[in-house]
Amino acid sequence: MHSKQWRLIPLLEAAGNVQMAIDGWLLAQHQSGKHPPTLRFYTWSPPAISLGYHQRQYPEFWEHLIWQGQKLDVVRRPTGGRAVLHQGDLTYTVVTSGLNGARLQAYQQICEFLIQGWRSLGVELEYGTVGRGYIHNPNCFGTATGADLVLPDGAKLIGSAQLRRAGAILQHGSMRLNQDAELFAQVFGAESWTQVQLPQSLSVEIIITALMAAASYCFDIELVVKPLSKSEWEDILG
Repeated sequence: MHSKQWRLIPLLEAAGNVQMAIDGWLLAQHQSGKHPPTLRFYTWSPPAISLGYHQRQYPEFWEHLIWQGQKLDVVRRPTGGRAVLHQGDLTYTVVTSGLNGARLQAYQQICEFLIQGWRSLGVELEYGTVGRGYIHNPNCFGTATGADLVLPDGAKLIGSAQLRRAGAILQHGSMRLNQDAELFAQVFGAESWTQVQLPQSLSVEIIITALMAAASYCFDIELVVKPLSKSEWEDILG
């Protein structure tokens, strides 16, 4: 993480396939030396279920789910892991390079800004531990691994996944803010649901501001706000 300036792409709401295309493009551009490290936050519209890159099996009914009049997208991530429901969540992406150590060490170097940012909002997080059911559980939030961040009561707040390419790293993760319990139960079964208790006063804007400050401090960087340009959009969607 030697670069002192990182790009910050402002909060973006878009369909899941667009968000995944942006993340993949950012990694490819950074890997080829054309783009600085980047931090961004985004939401999914319409709501979606994202699958891990290698997740081949999932229930057919996921393709036909409707929530509040909108058909849910089913989208494949470039990263591994299990299925994630993106409704009432906030997703972060970090694209960087120059991290040493094994995959878990890299996860935890990046996750430090999440821990510090949420702590500044009065929310303590710790790393999860691998549950025995992980391999057989299609739901990312059904079990916590050492790359995930859980609340003191054990409820998983943030599930992250990572992709490495020749020294460049894409890490993105979903933060559960106000998910609909009925929709979650429809997708994964009622027994998978755990309530996330967060302070009522936290808006998405407050959370992003805290996480930006934490990223600047933890990574010793300056964040430079720069929305995607017209030519970049053409490159991403082309």
